[in-house]
Amino acid sequence: MATRKPKKTTSKTRQSGRTPKSKSSVPPPDAPPRIARVAKGKKPQYFSDPAIDKLLWMTVTLMEELSVTRDRLDTVERLLTKKRVLKATEVDLWRPDPKSAVQRDVRRKAFVDRMMRAVHAELDEVLRGNHRGAEDDPVAAVES
Repeated sequence: MATRKPKKTTSKTRQSGRTPKSKSSVPPPDAPPRIARVAKGKKPQYFSDPAIDKLLWMTVTLMEELSVTRDRLDTVERLLTKKRVLKATEVDLWRPDPKSAVQRDVRRKAFVDRMMRAVHAELDEVLRGNHRGAEDDPVAAVES
């Protein structure tokens, strides 16, 4: 009988008895995504008017939120219909009770706050006196 040659092992494998872990920066598939909460450094400016950049940022954020919400809602409605828990028309006819209405209001306020984050940040700069721009010469800002 032919004998098999043992596989070559690295020094790390011999020491620990395990295969070395890959140094991939990809998290496991079940790990929640890590999202930076605060950008560092100066924001890039794509348009000559910073207000247009802010509107673009708000619009893209809204598009992301809406897309995810629609996908999740579609999933829930399909699952509930498939399991015959409710009919699709029941969703359209449902009205929230007072407690649900309050919870929706809180969630909606948090959403609007996220959407307006750039505007609030600029307002804070203006109020602290760190903002250089149109408020120095309102007439020049309007004429340009």
